[in-house]
Amino acid sequence: MVRQLALGSELRKLVEARIDRTLKGVEETLQCIVEKQEVSLEDLRENVQSLEKSFSLLSQKWNLEILYTLFLRKIMNFSELKKALGVNSRTLSDKLKSLRRHGYVERVVKTEPLVRVEYGLTEKGRNTVLLALPLLYYSSDPASSNTV
Repeated sequence: MVRQLALGSELRKLVEARIDRTLKGVEETLQCIVEKQEVSLEDLRENVQSLEKSFSLLSQKWNLEILYTLFLRKIMNFSELKKALGVNSRTLSDKLKSLRRHGYVERVVKTEPLVRVEYGLTEKGRNTVLLALPLLYYSSDPASSNTV
């Protein structure tokens, strides 16, 4: 069973107002781009295909969980991530390599008295987590399903 985020009515109104403001800003920006640069349907199609590749990667099991865990904890080593997520070593290793290859996660090797490998989000990873929050909000709120 998925536990949904519980927001009080005041906080829910604030979240919805900010999401609405952001979406309107994105829509206005897209309209300006389309009008000023005469974007063709072919151009839009190519961009959507690129977006589909990102969604495909991010929708794979564990990838978003890894990103959100690193967002909340900032920096973690492999064993901390493994324990927090409850995932096996091989799967976590493969997912971290894929997320690194696509620029969402960075791997930092610290050569203190003992060698430590830590993982954190890149700017792209952090921004992706933040941009995915409205999707998470709308997908988890039954009341919002009528408006999206």
